Amino acid sequence: MNIKIQDFFKPVKVDKPFVETDHKKVEHLIDFARSLSEITYQSIYLIDYYKRGFIYVSNNPIFLCGNKPEHVLRDGYMFYMKNVPEKDLELLLKINEVGFSFFDKLPIELRSKYSISYDFHLTQPGGNLMLVNHKLKPVLLDRNGNPWIALCIVSLSANNEAGNIRFKSDELNKSFQFNLVTDSWEEIERARLNKGEKEVLILSAQGLTTEQIAARTFLSVDAIKFRKKSIFTKLKVKNITEAITAAIDLALL
Repeated sequence: MNIKIQDFFKPVKVDKPFVETDHKKVEHLIDFARSLSEITYQSIYLIDYYKRGFIYVSNNPIFLCGNKPEHVLRDGYMFYMKNVPEKDLELLLKINEVGFSFFDKLPIELRSKYSISYDFHLTQPGGNLMLVNHKLKPVLLDRNGNPWIALCIVSLSANNEAGNIRFKSDELNKSFQFNLVTDSWEEIERARLNKGEKEVLILSAQGLTTEQIAARTFLSVDAIKFRKKSIFTKLKVKNITEAITAAIDLALL
């Protein structure tokens, strides 16, 4: 499959001229992204669909693949072509297609309430692949309700393989997962943790062992193990590290 940069912009509809006040909003968003990058380990960048490129890239290293932020900013979508393996590039193209299609079907008043999340590999300087989670949310729409500026946040993935494509709205308590086999979106029930399970996760995130959590909560070690097992089942993960990452990702903590 011969993928070109312009393929990613085929679903993009924003093509209207903007007035000065619109561009002031963009400047504020860049300032916001820059401030946000100073208080998080995650990589942050902004996509301008009108300019068909990046307008801000943070210096957080997860997304950079050994490059300097200014080089990634200059490359724009070419960065993906250089640093994403071909199989995952095909996946990104599919995500781009189905993501814009999902977004277009939403009422305009709901479009800024949803974000899309998915996993793909980035090639590191030594040639190793790193699986990252990528969240994208339109933060500025054009006057016809089309995505203009999107905020992207990149972190290490808690999953084992690329994909895991989800559209969700915490405000509306809605979550959809894309099934690559059936080529369709499926609404899914969001995981819920009870008070005891959240307590175990929080204490685990603080570095406490199972025995220490049992002592802190005045419960038996077996009771804590039972809670952990329940957490793993609900979040579909294999260990406590993955569970903490997934719970944060799903806004459960």
